[in-house]
Amino acid sequence: MNIKTCILIVSLFIPAVFPVFSASLEELAGPERALVLRSGELISQVQLKNPRPALLPNHAAVRALTGEIERSLNPGIIVETLSLYKKSGGTNAGGAVSGSWTGEERRDLYNEALTISSLAGIQYYSATRKTMRTFYETSVVINNPEAKQPLPDPAYAVPPENIVIYARQKDLTFGDNIYRYEYRTGTDFLIFTQENLTAMNIGIINAVGKNRLRSVVAVLDAGDSLLVYAASMAKASAFPGLGERIGNSFTNRTKAILQWFTDKADKVFG
Repeated sequence: MNIKTCILIVSLFIPAVFPVFSASLEELAGPERALVLRSGELISQVQLKNPRPALLPNHAAVRALTGEIERSLNPGIIVETLSLYKKSGGTNAGGAVSGSWTGEERRDLYNEALTISSLAGIQYYSATRKTMRTFYETSVVINNPEAKQPLPDPAYAVPPENIVIYARQKDLTFGDNIYRYEYRTGTDFLIFTQENLTAMNIGIINAVGKNRLRSVVAVLDAGDSLLVYAASMAKASAFPGLGERIGNSFTNRTKAILQWFTDKADKVFG
């Protein structure tokens, strides 16, 4: 066996065994926000007037994608959250990066995030009804927006840098809709976005028109933890009070997605 062959074989196993470099939480979120997040608090913000992303992490891929979405959509509502998922084993002093995820962990988390079917039945708090309510009654991957043929959740031995999948999801607030999901990944991040390909209605009211909602969930490796940035940007109908109602709804629904993600991360890091 020659030396080139040896190097190739070793390189195939390096991503799955050894951690890759990642920034610390303080570098990604800033010292003040990092302190709040490490205390277990969720940082959130709702903007209804001239909104601009305000909680963006200091990460090039997240900032580039979010900026691109904002410019193309010109949203009237932005709901943002920052949260922290602490990996098992506790917190390293000073946010050290020695616990950075391995290639295997990143792959497993990527595949967990692709389980669109597991979104069916998750619950969120309805501010209108003052009670917990089902978010998605049904949720399934489909082959395309036209044929809508159900497919199993995808999974990959090697996560592709960029893929697009389609899903049909029956939302008990906004109805039965088709969504476009895009997944992006790199050595220290996983980002998935959602775009509505059909109008989202509340009863007879067209609340959010076709292609007027973009949701972003960015998971950033921060060594001892994962920083999770979530944002929903929308151009909503201009009915009096509807913007505030949608903003509150998106906030609570984002919390439900974050809990869903926590359950997924527990399977990988718990």
